[in-house]
Amino acid sequence: MHGTSGRQLAVLEADGALRDIGEPYTEWSQPATDGSRVAAVAAGPGLPRTVVLVDPRGPGIEQLRPAALRHPDHLPQGHHSILRGENGEDVHAYVYPPRNPDFTAPADELPPYLVQVHGGPTTRSQLIANQEIAFFTSRGIGVVDVQYGGSTGFGRRYRERLRENWGVVDVRDCATAARELGERKVADPDRIGIRGGSAGGWTAAASLAAEPDLYRAAGIYYPLLDPEEWRERGTHDFECRYLDSLIGPWPQARQRYEQVSPIRRAHRIRAPFVIMQGLDDAICPPVQAERMLALMRDSQVPHSYLAFEGEQHGFRRADTIAACLEAELALYARAFGFEAVPAGD
Repeated sequence: MHGTSGRQLAVLEADGALRDIGEPYTEWSQPATDGSRVAAVAAGPGLPRTVVLVDPRGPGIEQLRPAALRHPDHLPQGHHSILRGENGEDVHAYVYPPRNPDFTAPADELPPYLVQVHGGPTTRSQLIANQEIAFFTSRGIGVVDVQYGGSTGFGRRYRERLRENWGVVDVRDCATAARELGERKVADPDRIGIRGGSAGGWTAAASLAAEPDLYRAAGIYYPLLDPEEWRERGTHDFECRYLDSLIGPWPQARQRYEQVSPIRRAHRIRAPFVIMQGLDDAICPPVQAERMLALMRDSQVPHSYLAFEGEQHGFRRADTIAACLEAELALYARAFGFEAVPAGD
């Protein structure tokens, strides 16, 4: 498997050349082989994850377990775009324009857009069928899924841009995507929101403080908000020294921790937001969200908090996910100036 901004299935020929065999799928994972055929999970733009079987010597791909996909005509037609930052560096993003076959937007109106921030933060999201993104694009809100510096899949130099710059590079790249879509007349620059979970929630919160005039609203899921407290409390062994590379070694980089902390810059936030938090979250515990809310209590900024018993880091219950998406939609409707239609209507 190989590729940039994707993971292609290919055969390594005797002359050293790679021959792609996985079209139309662009994301491949969990391969297994009997020595002649390859079984894997595959997905692609507009194509949900599906278990498939490939014979490198034969034509076509056999779907072993076809994925059920409701309302495929409502899925956005996303594409990979390379945007240009102020410093001349590339910023990779997946752009999903609004799409609903039953409605047409006014010809003279640019759509609102949400900047979507993946978690990780040193991972990436995938350009595949995504029902959560479709929830917004089918309601007239575009989504730009930013693969900010530090994301994997775009080369080592791109990945290492985030080293000791978390809360800086990710925030800047998201702002670059938002502004450039406005300059290209793709998005309404006065109706830009931001959303993300976990590390994406960190970037969303940090962006509200760093760019108070850019974003009009934010949906923040189970975020990390205080890196100093997170470092002191500790986390699971896999991430025990993660912040050393993301922000810097402690205590030498103490000032940098303070500078990028959303908790310490909460006073700069002017856009309305909603925080959604699992009360059993051991990775980003609710105490951080509650501290942020306490700091905002006397502000004039509208904000709300949805806390869910039994949910951990990453929501799993259908009713929780539905409640969060409806809360986000209601927030964006108020911020962007339209009437939200409930999902069941």
